[in-house]
Amino acid sequence: MNTAVRTSRLAATALVAAVTGIGLLAPTANATAYTPKQAPAQGSAQRSAHAQNTLQEQVDALQRTGTVGAIALSARPGHRTFAAAGVADTTTGRPARPGDRFRVGSITKTFVSTVMLQLVAEGRVSLDDTVDHRLPGVVSGNGNDGRKITLRQLLNHTSGLFDYTRDLPEFTSVDRFQADRYTAWAPDQLVAVAMRHAPHFAPGTAWEYSNTNYILAGIIIQKVTGHTWQHEVTHRILRPLGLHDTFAPVHSPRIPGPHLEGYSAFGGPGPAIDVSALDPSAAGSAGGMISTTADLSRFYSALLGGRLLPPAQLAEMKTTVPAPTLDPTMPDARYGLGLIQAPLPCGGFFYGHGGDIPGYIAIASVSADGRRTAVVESTGDGSPDLSSEQARVDMLGRQICAADHKQSHK
Repeated sequence: MNTAVRTSRLAATALVAAVTGIGLLAPTANATAYTPKQAPAQGSAQRSAHAQNTLQEQVDALQRTGTVGAIALSARPGHRTFAAAGVADTTTGRPARPGDRFRVGSITKTFVSTVMLQLVAEGRVSLDDTVDHRLPGVVSGNGNDGRKITLRQLLNHTSGLFDYTRDLPEFTSVDRFQADRYTAWAPDQLVAVAMRHAPHFAPGTAWEYSNTNYILAGIIIQKVTGHTWQHEVTHRILRPLGLHDTFAPVHSPRIPGPHLEGYSAFGGPGPAIDVSALDPSAAGSAGGMISTTADLSRFYSALLGGRLLPPAQLAEMKTTVPAPTLDPTMPDARYGLGLIQAPLPCGGFFYGHGGDIPGYIAIASVSADGRRTAVVESTGDGSPDLSSEQARVDMLGRQICAADHKQSHK
């Protein structure tokens, strides 16, 4: 989701740290002034030492921009390279490790969109269905009209609906987060927050990132299947792919097993606090999942490799629209159905998504054929400028291009 304090990050970025997740806190240089000992890099026996050094240098550079911990994975057929820097926990000083779990924020949207497109393939919904057809009367009032918004417009952020995270106090300050972090939210309550506001534009006439779109998508999935979006993601994606470190919790506030602790000051002048524990229902189907770099790499590789969607629905997912406000570090990025398309420095483009939720910023990228992936996660607010975001995007592009070069010379 997007940070509710810094407008440019809140409304748009979906591939760079604080934008495509459920970003809800503004970065601050004072919040993450840690200089922990680097964690040793780890990876498979088949990894390339040269590639490892390159990725490690990039992760070290990201960590120096003000993150607390950073981990990354670069993969191509037969090879995986991991790197880590900083600490997973500032209290214990435990080094960040590549296998640590973390909150993925808006990367959740790709999972939810995949389920919706599977339902399209099964003939149970159509992308041209209106929201009102599926959820009569839910999107209404203050100029909002679900009769004029299609499921496609929800998934590609052309609905014009107000982003509820901008009006959720829980994500605006340390004090409000502390007071509300364990509040349980029902999806219809989050939609109701958005309905208090007029839409930003008529459906289909512009593009603007809104987490409300995917809360509605999650509700529609439950209405159609009789099961929650968490159930459908788990049974349709996580179990078939063997993503054992990926979870779609409903209300459980803790991250199970070894994980990165998240830290944020929410843009305030005070020190960052540990924000790892929270009720994920505030993010829901827009950003409530937990995963690892390895699991995200496997998911995006399977998705773009055609293992999760028939060709027609994968083509729909990859059909993009201009997203001019998506990310200031990627002005030419475009948005599909829960999937971002972004230029590569070596030519061509990659697909992926990013996510941020208080204390965590993740980005996953994959080549168009699904054979090359790169995933990076960092904790803390990062730099107060765009240097942390730029470091992440540069890392992804360089790793996909490097993998592409190796593959072409294999």
